[in-house]
This record gives sequence, C-alpha cells and structure tokens, in this order.
Amino acid sequence: MRRLGSVQQKIPCVFLTEVRDEPSRKRECQLFQVVATENLNPIALNADVYSALATEKVDGTCCYVTTYKGEPYLWARLDRKPTKQADKRFKKYQYSQKSTKGFTWNVDEDFRAVPDSWIPAHGVQHQNGQPVPDEHGHIPGWVPVDNENKQYCWHASVVNYEAGEALVLRPHPEDEDLLEIINVPLSELMEQTLELIGTNVNGNPYSLGSKKHLIHLLVPHGVLRIRNAPLVEYQALHSWFQGCHEGRVEGIVWHCNDGTLVKVHRHHLGLKWPNGATVLATRPVVIHVEKSDNDSKDSQKSLFTVLSRFSGQHFNCIQDIQFEA
Repeated sequence: MRRLGSVQQKIPCVFLTEVRDEPSRKRECQLFQVVATENLNPIALNADVYSALATEKVDGTCCYVTTYKGEPYLWARLDRKPTKQADKRFKKYQYSQKSTKGFTWNVDEDFRAVPDSWIPAHGVQHQNGQPVPDEHGHIPGWVPVDNENKQYCWHASVVNYEAGEALVLRPHPEDEDLLEIINVPLSELMEQTLELIGTNVNGNPYSLGSKKHLIHLLVPHGVLRIRNAPLVEYQALHSWFQGCHEGRVEGIVWHCNDGTLVKVHRHHLGLKWPNGATVLATRPVVIHVEKSDNDSKDSQKSLFTVLSRFSGQHFNCIQDIQFEA
C-alpha cells in the first residue's frame, strides 16, 4: 500500500475557483476572496477523484521529516515570500486580471532572503538554476527545526533528537474510532509530511492544552480518514459541512490513486471555520508515551515527560487532557 499524504506544495481545490470582490473570510486585510465554483477541477477529474480516499484536512502548520546533518530531523514549512513591494505589485495584478497568469517575477530582487539551511519543496520548478514561484507567489520550502530557534519552539516541543522521537496523534491501530498519542521514532516518519497542531497554533481549534500547560502534537497527513464521505459535488459537500457532525472539519483532502492530492476548504464554500466543537476535539484518546532511558533533554517540564505520566490512560476527548498545576 502506498504511503499517503506527502504535502510538499499547495494543494489545488477540487473545484475550479474564482476571485470575488469581497473581503476574504480566511485572510485579514485581503480585499478579495477565492471561492469555489460548482465546476470540478480538470486536475481532479483526470485523477479520478470519485475513487479517491477522503481524509480530514487538519488545521495546523505543515512539517516534514527528512535528513539533516546525517540524522532524521523535523523541518518546518518556510515559503520564500516576495518583498512587500513585489507582493503589492503581484496582488494588484491578480486583482485587476482576476488571475496570476502572465505575471513576471525577478527572483533575485523580488524575494526575501531565507536561511542557508533552507531547501525548496519537492516538485518546485527551476529555471536557470533558481526555484520558480508558484501561482500564489510563494516558493514552498523547508528549514530544519533547531531547539535553539525560538521561532520554532512549538515545533521543537514535539521532537526529542537525543532519543530520536516525535510526539504523534493518530488513530489507534486496533480501533480507528480511538485516537492515540504516542512517541514514534523519527526514522519511521522519514519523508512524510505532518501537521503540527496545538495550543499556540492557528488559534487552537482543537482545544489542546491551555495557556498554562501547552500541548502540541504532530498529525501525519492522510491518517484521519473520512468514512461515509459525501459525494464530490458542490451542494452535497456544502450540506455535509453544514449538517453532519462528521462535517465539523476544516476541509477534505482527497488522495487519488495516481498520487494527486486535491482539497476543499470550508472557506471555499463560504462557510465559517471553526464553527463549534470540531470532530477531532471530541474523539476519545489514549496516551501511549514511554519515557526514554537515554533521554538527556527530557527534563521534568518536557512534554514527553509530562505525557509519559499519563501513559495508558484513556480520555473521553483530547480537550479533557489537563495537567495538574
């Protein structure tokens, strides 16, 4: 069985989209929004989306596990973005043309600097030896998560490089209705992408932890499968998101048999997110985190250590996991 969920670049919408002259529901200060039409994207049709596997789109920040300095390492998403002036020029063109096709970039001058350790994402096109921006004006890429870099402190809290492990949230292998929090060897996650969720990520729609006791976890892409998924049709999806308990998700990502990924976000359909209790926040969970014997980093305040004290315990939902003061 092929591995699911390698998210290296922006995933296209399952529907063709259009730009409307109204404030974005997703991005503040954006005076236009991209919405889905009722026409399926040819990319989805060509990949036979009707026979694809539907999975929950998780609201976090994308991560990647690959080698750094000869060892398995967690990498954070860092898209190389245009300078303020170049972005203003790009947005003006997009607004006037209702498209980004035909816009010309000067990669040397139009884009901000990135760390020397930065690498472009798989699939980024190159021209004259330089990576080419995508249709959103970004160059997708990654930087290694260093324990000393405060910018990635939430990423760092879910990895223990001394023990070579990461904290993962996934369905229990013997009961798909039950979630488990487990420490997984980074070597087993090699070349996978995952979503970092938690207390200080994207407003914490899953109610993980608290301001006093932070919880952050990695969710491998593609593991949260949607059973009895709705038809891949605009009105059916709209009704499912609005009327079903299972529809209380940020969106759906379809994994097609040829490896193509397509998605739909609630915002594509003009729907609010989050909107009440999310499905992920209400699922039961068990903790299986074992403390490592050769762990020099794992202090008493480490998330690994704290969760290990609850190992074997079941909770009605992940938001019920609360640490003692």
